[in-house]
Amino acid sequence: MENYIHRVNYYETDKMGITHHSNYIRWMEEARIYFFEQIGLSYKYLESEEVFSPVVGVECSYKSPTTFGDDVEIKVEIKEFKGITLLLNYTMIKKESNEIVSTGMSKHCFADKSGKPIILKKVFPEIDAKLKSVSACKTSL
Repeated sequence: MENYIHRVNYYETDKMGITHHSNYIRWMEEARIYFFEQIGLSYKYLESEEVFSPVVGVECSYKSPTTFGDDVEIKVEIKEFKGITLLLNYTMIKKESNEIVSTGMSKHCFADKSGKPIILKKVFPEIDAKLKSVSACKTSL
């Protein structure tokens, strides 16, 4: 599985030339969408099946700054999948120095179009099985 690479854009930096902290949350979303595409569960597919995965919690810890032009490699890993909720971990590494710049976590639930939580195992067993198989595999950078 490939990790997501994000190049820091000029507009993502502040007056001091440092990446604004809010962008790391956006990068987590970009990496999550890329991760889901790689495992065959693109957001477009999930939404066509009327399965939605809203964010219900997010955390981000900043370790070292990034600046315009830095390439940041983002590893996404399923920490926990319980059929209704999904916890994802993120590790962001500056490629040039191999230094961890940020770590994060996002918590999601699965819901139908109306926003009502769904149990994937009952409603979409193939999606449940795919997430369980991926969460059993641990990869490293």
